[in-house]
Amino acid sequence: MADVNRGNRPLSPFMIGQYYRPQMTSISSIMVRITGIASLGTAALLVLWLLCAATSPDAYAVVNGILTSFIGDVLMLLASWAIWYHMLGRLRHVIWDLGYMVEIEPSEMMGWIMFIGASVMAIFTAIVV
Repeated sequence: MADVNRGNRPLSPFMIGQYYRPQMTSISSIMVRITGIASLGTAALLVLWLLCAATSPDAYAVVNGILTSFIGDVLMLLASWAIWYHMLGRLRHVIWDLGYMVEIEPSEMMGWIMFIGASVMAIFTAIVV
């Protein structure tokens, strides 16, 4: 049977800006995945730092010099933001699993709370630590 509505709908979603506007829930979901991978990289960096500390003073001095430089400070700030954001994303899923805040408006609000909350907590972590 022929599809009579074929000409009335988009052929492909490849033109995202034209057919699809990303929502806060989709952006925050993608960011949770990205921050999970970034947290894994942060854990690998910590293991490298510990291995260099256990191996030799020279190797430790190199890695510690990088981590205590301006670039290392920025990297650690971004890493703490990623860890906080990922933690808040997991908390959001626990709330959804319990059946709360699954409507569109509260879900978008939780996405903004995740971005703002992770930023505030990362800055607080940088100040305290």
